[in-house]
Amino acid sequence: MKHFSLVLISFAMTAVYSQEPISYLALGDSYTVGEQVEQAQSWPYQLVSYLNSNSLHVKTQEVIAVSGWRADELKDSIATQNYKPHSFDMVSLLIGVNNQYQKKPFRTFKIDFEDLLKTAIVLSSKNEKGVFVVGIPDYSLSKFAKDKNLRRVSSRLKRYNRFIQKMSQKYNVAFYPLQNLSKSLHKNQKMLAKDGLHPSAKQYKVWVDSFKHKVAHQIKNF
Repeated sequence: MKHFSLVLISFAMTAVYSQEPISYLALGDSYTVGEQVEQAQSWPYQLVSYLNSNSLHVKTQEVIAVSGWRADELKDSIATQNYKPHSFDMVSLLIGVNNQYQKKPFRTFKIDFEDLLKTAIVLSSKNEKGVFVVGIPDYSLSKFAKDKNLRRVSSRLKRYNRFIQKMSQKYNVAFYPLQNLSKSLHKNQKMLAKDGLHPSAKQYKVWVDSFKHKVAHQIKNF
């Protein structure tokens, strides 16, 4: 019986450590690129660090994200990459805050976001199972929002996040919300970068801690 148990343990360990290497593409804007923090402190890199420490090896990681990008700008950039379908195992998408901040038509965002989500699914070798969407964080309580006298930020972002969640459900893609989690964090200066708007490495860690186990579960079920 003892010998049989050891065999089972050995088999389980082999199964864990024989995990195929994963390729990952992160799509987004300043939140994804990690504005004002070191690259390793951005949330995609913190997530990858967690995955690698749990024997879910990420062999390649690419980020297509620029501070200030709207959904249409991200879409245009992806089009120039000439990626083939199924180029990555895992693809994440976080976009929309600049559409809201720049007061662009919501109907335009809806079209562009759905196009981006469909593109993400095509780019993943696991289709919808290899994609996850991160909701837009809420910066309404940040010093930046107060100084700029920005109003109704939360209600407007809620509208965006409702649609993002709806599209995620429509395409059977995992959705990890951030609005409620991030709102109160923006009152804490330690959770913000020097600009008083973008998240600090500490806040990104809170984000990642909220969904890292779910992403790991996704990967194990590829």
